[in-house]
Amino acid sequence: MLNSIIQDNLGLSVAGAVIVALALLVWNIFLHLNVSRIKNNQQQLFSGKNGVDLEKTILDHAKNLKELDKDIQDLFGISNKINDLAKKSIHKIGVVRFNPFKDLGGDQSFSVALLDGENSGVVISALHTREGNRVYSKPVEKGKAVKYPLTNEEQEAIKRADAGDNAGKKA
Repeated sequence: MLNSIIQDNLGLSVAGAVIVALALLVWNIFLHLNVSRIKNNQQQLFSGKNGVDLEKTILDHAKNLKELDKDIQDLFGISNKINDLAKKSIHKIGVVRFNPFKDLGGDQSFSVALLDGENSGVVISALHTREGNRVYSKPVEKGKAVKYPLTNEEQEAIKRADAGDNAGKKA
């Protein structure tokens, strides 16, 4: 009975086997075409200009990045040194012109504050009289007098230097 079923359906079984074989053959050709296309794309990717491959290009870029990183670190160090120097150098200046004597002369006397980034430095004052000029200097640390008391004009010059106002207007 089993033999008769196999013999009756032998043609159908062979036809099915042929269809499966053809499907597998088409699938195999499709896969070979895809593999071939992928190989071509890979070959193009890994071979660049004049045959330079991608690995060499990546290694060259990595080397360049290391050099740039070193340069950036050097620039960072230089920037820190410049910032330290800027704090210690005089870059805040305030000027106040005034008349030390009521109803006599003009605003020919002045106080100048020369301060660094921490408001330390010196205040120079010049008093103009008919007999001559007198010049005084007083040290300043963190915006305050160190040894000698400051006049109102000298304190105003320090305020103007700290505020960046160098107009030199009368106090």
